[in-house]
Amino acid sequence: MDRTLISTFGHGLLGISALGMAALGFVWWAPTGATPPGKPVGEWRLLEPVNYENLTVFPVVSSSGYDTSAFLTLEDGLSSGEVTVREQGAEAIYRNRDGSRPVVRNYGGPAVNQLVLVNHSKRPLLLLAGELVSGGKQDRIIAKDRIVAPLGDPLPLDVFCVEHGRWSSGSQFNEAKTIVHPSVREQAAVKQKQADVWEAVTAGSTAQRTAAAPAPAVGTTELAVTIQSEAPTQSYSKIYESPRVSSSVETVVGEIQRRFRKETSGLKGERVVGVVVAYGGEVAWSDIFASDELFDHYWSKLLRSYAVEAVARPTWREKASADEAREFLRRLNGREQTESEPGVYRWREIKEDGLSQIELEALEPKVITVHRLMVRRTS
Repeated sequence: MDRTLISTFGHGLLGISALGMAALGFVWWAPTGATPPGKPVGEWRLLEPVNYENLTVFPVVSSSGYDTSAFLTLEDGLSSGEVTVREQGAEAIYRNRDGSRPVVRNYGGPAVNQLVLVNHSKRPLLLLAGELVSGGKQDRIIAKDRIVAPLGDPLPLDVFCVEHGRWSSGSQFNEAKTIVHPSVREQAAVKQKQADVWEAVTAGSTAQRTAAAPAPAVGTTELAVTIQSEAPTQSYSKIYESPRVSSSVETVVGEIQRRFRKETSGLKGERVVGVVVAYGGEVAWSDIFASDELFDHYWSKLLRSYAVEAVARPTWREKASADEAREFLRRLNGREQTESEPGVYRWREIKEDGLSQIELEALEPKVITVHRLMVRRTS
């Protein structure tokens, strides 16, 4: 299907309305053009922060949400065989949307930054920037949030490599059990340069460091030793799942998960749909979904990604305030860029000062914001 790229400015009034409600602890969330101010389709509220070491997670809850059960996730699609991802040059077999005869297509030779994806299912497929697909000639990550229509043609899929030193064997990708940590996701989703993605993988964190900053739990020296001894191809999975790194990561994951469950248990009339994340005293990231069902699906992978970022950052113990976290719930004012596939999805990015807000909207059967990401840019 054709895509259209549009650049616009504005949304000033919407941003002002959202900021005013943020001061009260609530932010209304409505797809553009769907619901006017004064009649919100949902509310976000922050619970008390969950802290461990230099990582703080603010649960985001909503008293309303959307039915997102129709969406197929990449992990489920690959494991069930409903979705296939291959290198370019590998034959892809699919059925037309009306279920008619199979067709075989070939998209030229293999390329680092493009794969071929086929959604064989009858459900729309949800892809998140930073999801890692393992296999092929190199491990890759999804470059942008997007939705893939059901029973579609083979789709040229933009990706970034996270395994710099391998280009051999295999043609099919068979799992998507990892989301890379925020520094790498930022380079893919915001900067969109392969060299910066590689640098973020090997450096751990792209956040600015000073001489006075306390050393991270896992610094560049530990990462370099790990790469040399356990991940010579600079494979993201092998680096961050190695015993040298994962022991620190799993400690953070375990503590945050235990405290998060305690903080979010017993909710009445509200559900957890996302989180705002801070490192030390700096609010840096947020992931918010259209439903608690989608959040639950991604939560364990997201938490591990936040923990990887935490152990790679200086171990500042300052705690971010709730007011600072609420800033990540408001709508930004600034230059807007959109990408869309008619009848399927709309991707939107808004930049304001050092912040970037990225929203993914499903357009059918009705317009809903499926995923919303906010990032404080590190470069």
